[in-house]
Amino acid sequence: MKPKVTMIAWNQNDNYVVTAVNNHLLKVWNSSTGQLLHDLVGHADEVFVLETHPFDCRIMLSAGHDGNIFIWDITKGTKTKHYFNMIEGQGHGAVFDCKFSPDGQHFACTDSHGHLLIFGFGCSRPYEKIPDQMFFHTDYRPLIRDSNNYVLDEQTQQAPHLMPPPFLVDVDGNPHPTKYQRLVPGRENCADEHLIPQLGYVATSDGEVVEQVIGQQTVDQDEPGLEPSILDGMIRQLQLEQDMRTGADQESAPSGPQNGEGTPRRG
Repeated sequence: MKPKVTMIAWNQNDNYVVTAVNNHLLKVWNSSTGQLLHDLVGHADEVFVLETHPFDCRIMLSAGHDGNIFIWDITKGTKTKHYFNMIEGQGHGAVFDCKFSPDGQHFACTDSHGHLLIFGFGCSRPYEKIPDQMFFHTDYRPLIRDSNNYVLDEQTQQAPHLMPPPFLVDVDGNPHPTKYQRLVPGRENCADEHLIPQLGYVATSDGEVVEQVIGQQTVDQDEPGLEPSILDGMIRQLQLEQDMRTGADQESAPSGPQNGEGTPRRG
């Protein structure tokens, strides 16, 4: 097999260059002379992740499709730490990306099974307040285009950026308790009744009918004594201000399109 380089990275002070080769080896080179210093052995599949430590010039992280994550001392050519991403009942998960935190105390990885892996020093207790499975109920919902070629959510016929904050659900689409819904930006100060999603039955691509979140349970806005949604009011106010600015710009601009055809504006 002809060797091919799949990834390359310089260390923090640029004295070393690390290359990942499709024969599963990592090679450490002197960046000034081009001399091969070390062969790093450990991976069993191709490596597409090489990450430099943000301030320690000795440390390099590698991860690959074999599910292995290694921390290397590239000055000595030795393995410092190793983690194998084994998923119960599913074999290993290929690691697609890794990044260090700016302080170098943590790094996060994502794998082929949709997991976020967080490694670091200290206690994991702060992470225990969030559920293991976190999806927005709007994830993977189909989109359509209207007559002006603008993107809309197929179910609500709204532009995605104008929709209210989504709900947190598990992998099966079941909503999490209200204490978790407050973690969603825009829902921190919502009343309890606005944190209860509306459930409905949705047909999947396999023809199976499942119960999923389809919207938000809200009280009747027409009832006396009930205030409308603050978020909806903010959206309407921003849209009104945008329309007023656009109208003022059009009045001050010379008549007739410039630079070719005029740009259509969303109503």
